[in-house]
Amino acid sequence: MKKLVFILGLMVTSLSAYAQSGAKIEFKEETINYGEVYKGVDSGKRTFEFTNTGDMPLIIKDAKSSCGCTVPTKPTEPIAPGKTGVIEVQYNMNPGPISKTITVDTNAVNKENGMVALRIKGTVLVKEEKSILEKKSAGPLSK
Repeated sequence: MKKLVFILGLMVTSLSAYAQSGAKIEFKEETINYGEVYKGVDSGKRTFEFTNTGDMPLIIKDAKSSCGCTVPTKPTEPIAPGKTGVIEVQYNMNPGPISKTITVDTNAVNKENGMVALRIKGTVLVKEEKSILEKKSAGPLSK
C-alpha cells in the first residue's frame, strides 16, 4: 500500500512539473515573406500577431533587429492570458533581397530563455521609370 501511495505521489509531482505555469507566447507565424515588392509602392510595414496562451500576463521585454534597416515596435503593456498583441516591423525597403531576424525577449515559459526569433524575407525591386527626357527610338528621322 505504501508503494502505491508513493508511486501516485511521484506521478502527481511529475505531472505538475510538466504543466508549466506562467505566460506562454504563440505566434500566428514566425516568418513573414514579403515576396517581391516594389520600393515606393510598398510601405515595408508588417505585423507579427501573437496570443498569450498561458495563465499569467505576458511581458515583451525587448524586440531587436539584426540591423538598423528593420525597426520593430513592441507592446508597452503586459498581454493578459488569452489576449492577443502585435509586434510591428518597419523595413526601410532597400532594393535587393530581404533576410532579417527580429529577436523578441519575453517572460514566456514555453520558449527557451523566453526568446523568440522572428524573420522577414523577400525581395525589394525598383520600378523602372522612363524619363520624359529620354530619346525615343522611332526610326530614321524624316527630313
